[in-house]
Parts: sequence; C-alpha cells; structure tokens
Amino acid sequence: MATVRRLEAARAKDEGEREADPHRLTIEQLAAETGMSVRNIRSHQARGLLAPPDVRSRVGYYGSQHVAQLRLIRDLQEEGFNLNGIKRLLEDTHGTAERLLRVRQALAAPMKSGPAETHTAVELGRRFELDAEEGREVLGRAVKMGVLIPLGGDKYEAPNPSLLAVGDEAVRSGIPLRAALAVIEDVQRHCEAASRSFVRLFLREVWKPFAKEDMPVERWPEIEDAVERLRPAASEALVTIFQERLSAQIERALSEITHRLSERKH
Repeated sequence: MATVRRLEAARAKDEGEREADPHRLTIEQLAAETGMSVRNIRSHQARGLLAPPDVRSRVGYYGSQHVAQLRLIRDLQEEGFNLNGIKRLLEDTHGTAERLLRVRQALAAPMKSGPAETHTAVELGRRFELDAEEGREVLGRAVKMGVLIPLGGDKYEAPNPSLLAVGDEAVRSGIPLRAALAVIEDVQRHCEAASRSFVRLFLREVWKPFAKEDMPVERWPEIEDAVERLRPAASEALVTIFQERLSAQIERALSEITHRLSERKH
C-alpha cells in the first residue's frame, strides 16, 4: 500500500507540474503541438537535430525550446534544406540557422495588395460575364498563373485581389478577359526578370562579401536590414520606371492615332 501511495503521489506531483508548465510535453503532445509525427521526432533526435528531453520517472518531457527547434527544422526543410545541411546550421553557435531562415523568408515572402479573397466559380463567372465553357478555360489559366488558388470544391482564393480588379476594368472596357490575362502573364515574365536582377544585385554586393568574411555575428543585423530595405526600394523603382514607360507608350500611341487621323482628312 505504501508503494502504491508513493506512486500515486509521484503521479499527482507529475501531473501538477505538467499543468503548471504547459510547455512540459510528452512526445505525443509534442507531435500534436508541432504537426510532426512521433516517428519523425525520434528520427530527428537520433540524428542529433533535437535536444534530448528531460527524463523523469522514465518519461521524457519536452519544453518550448523543443517546439521551437522542431518548427525551425520544418521551416528549413520547406525552404529546401536537407537534414545534413540543417544539422550543420543548427550546430553553429551563432544562431545562423534562425538568421538565415529570416533572410530567406524576407526575400521570398510575397507582397500582397490586400487581404486575400475567396470566391466560388459561379461568383467569378458572374462577375466577369463568362459562360460555362469560357469560365472553365479562364479559371484554369488563372490558376496556372497563380492569380487564383483552388481551395477544393467550387472555391478559389485570390491572394492578390488587385489582379481581379484588372479583370473588372477589362470587362468594363469591353476587353476580353483572356486578353487581359495574356497581358498579366506577359507582365509576370518581365517582373520575374526584374526581380531576379534585384536579388542578384543583393547577393553580389551584400551577401557574398558578408559570406567571405565568414558571416560575423555583429553584421547579421546589417544584412537583415538590407533585406528589409531591398523589397520596398525595388518595388518603388519598378513602379516608377513602369509608370514612366507607360506614359511614354500612351503618348506614342496617341501621336500615331492623331497622325493617322490627320492624314485621313487630307
């Protein structure tokens, strides 16, 4: 009986400690918290990617540090790092993994014009005055271009609603929607090239000199600040140049129209 009471007391104490510390998790709770399987967590431990748990009464408990480590591993995997590369980054004592991930995510994160919108195919067809056959064709093309993201069933997400606004203007102006999508696709290709040029500029002039210096810890804030400033500066330059070129093209087109009309009168 004494043994049973001691076991019950130990269990009660253990449960009380777990309630007092919500970050004190069993491996099953850790899996639920991070969205990883128990098998993957054990595999990461075996590889030395995850710190060992705190073992009490032959049960391993994990804390907020383990949750953060697993989320970092998952994020790095999503960014294309393999497990051996992740291990090398995590073993660095200067927090290189976290810093590098922040830089990569800052460079790659899309800039949105507003909150995403969700629409059904029927709503989109009605909005852009499309019949069933044309609607399927246009939806397929919009999905391929990333203008729309299928959510399952009949629903689609518009991550950048301003692109749908272009379609609205096309319909109001009597321009076929497929023609407007072709122009957006052309603009996407040019923007891809322009974006690549800005990123190459950053890598050549900022990142490579930093890497050659063996990424000194005291310069990481400078690198992160450079990334933060790159996006708005590049966007402003692109918009400014585009507006200048658009004005010039409109003026040239109107001049040609005026010239043709004047010739017709003679």
